Amino acid sequence: MLQEPSVRVMNVDVIGKAYDIAANYLRRTGAIAEQPATNEALLQLIVQLFEHGDHHQVSLANRAIMRYQRRSARVEAA
Repeated sequence: MLQEPSVRVMNVDVIGKAYDIAANYLRRTGAIAEQPATNEALLQLIVQLFEHGDHHQVSLANRAIMRYQRRSARVEAA
């Protein structure tokens, strides 16, 4: 596969599956609302983790869940 040096390639499948795992868990625990729309904050966390080298969907989901919960706790405390 030819690739331009300046083009970033992301594995959409891994990111999508990690998002599904994390969003499902957070919906079941009531941390995010039951809605068909993508939770942009959660997706952004997963993409950042992926860009920093974590390419395993379960690890991405678990780390994103922890960060999302920490971030939500800080907002509620403020």
